Amino acid sequence: MIVARLALQSLRNRWITVLLTILAISVSVMLLLGVEKVRSGARDSFAGTVSGADVVIGARSGAMQLLLYSVFRIGNATNNVTWRSYQDIVSRPQVAWVIPLSLGDSHRGFRVIGTTLDYFEHLQYRGGQALKFAAGAPFDDLFDVVIGSDVASGLGYSIGDKITIAHGAGSLGPQHDDLPFRVSGILARTGTPVDKSLHVSLKAIEAIHVDWRSGSRIPGQVTTADRLRQMSLPPRAITAAIIGLKSRLQVIGFQRAVNEYRAEPLSAVLPGVALQEMWRLVATAETALLGVSAMVVVTSMLGLSAMILSTLNERRREIAILRSLGAKPGTVAGLLVGEATLLTVAGIAIGTAALYAALVVARPLIDRQFGIDIGIQPPSTTDALLLLAILIGGMAAGFLPAYRAYRMSLANGMMVRT
Repeated sequence: MIVARLALQSLRNRWITVLLTILAISVSVMLLLGVEKVRSGARDSFAGTVSGADVVIGARSGAMQLLLYSVFRIGNATNNVTWRSYQDIVSRPQVAWVIPLSLGDSHRGFRVIGTTLDYFEHLQYRGGQALKFAAGAPFDDLFDVVIGSDVASGLGYSIGDKITIAHGAGSLGPQHDDLPFRVSGILARTGTPVDKSLHVSLKAIEAIHVDWRSGSRIPGQVTTADRLRQMSLPPRAITAAIIGLKSRLQVIGFQRAVNEYRAEPLSAVLPGVALQEMWRLVATAETALLGVSAMVVVTSMLGLSAMILSTLNERRREIAILRSLGAKPGTVAGLLVGEATLLTVAGIAIGTAALYAALVVARPLIDRQFGIDIGIQPPSTTDALLLLAILIGGMAAGFLPAYRAYRMSLANGMMVRT
């Protein structure tokens, strides 16, 4: 009890140094756990972009490329899927539902997606959540458009506003200004690429291109909106399709059938498998980021050891008094290891608490700005292992000062320097 009291008094006498050391450990804990939280949150958010989908089909290309342009709206398709092939594939008995996607146009930097009403019924995200409307309803008229939450907030649109779609993915491309669309609905926020998309019917995509050939308007040809509403305008092609099957057991066979489709070269990818391929590509960057965070932790542990070691000479008389009270050399050494452990535990506790407090504040901002949902759950097994490693490192940081103290003799400690 006397030994512990003296140790606490010693820490109080060095309270500024002790607080700075705890702060350094806390910051390193926040950084290491924060990187892990962001990494896992990013993976979960990407995986939750399309939930419940079994297969994504498109023109022959790499699995990751197909997933990026069809689901994440990144990049462009190498080719389209003809409407005849699409109908042939989705009419198979294994298919439970299908969401066709037609990409290529844009509006002020946001992608325009041609699809059907099945998009709003079957598309799910983040563990099976269905799309919801913050205002309005799905498109009903040929020139209705449903916009994502980021489009509405970023451009200040509301129900009933008129917008013009640009031809191509560039914001400066030629405009379909003769056929304006009316905002019929605004989707609730999802934290996925849906928020940055505008959605129209497949027929609307065909309608705005009736007077266009090879990316340019046909001179002198103008078809009115009323006339277009009366035309059938079946799609000639789509970019991709998201498909749900009646049974997960049929996925491999269905994928093989699409990949071997003879009418035209097509690809069918499993979203989960393609995501794993993508994570393997970015694993090096993740490892590097974790390595930097780990080096920060190591630096804080070295600082802890240096702090205790630098004060050791000033505590020679304190150690001598402990020895005179009957403390053995091993007890004195254990005291310094315990001191390092106590500081590490305090740093871990404060750092973990500060991280979760920061997550509570920053989570909505990160979700709104980057579409990454960082879950606020209790520390995972990985988090616990990282904290355990930090604790062990803190204990190890006290061994060198403890060894130095162990070697100090009672006579050497009681000597007065001149």
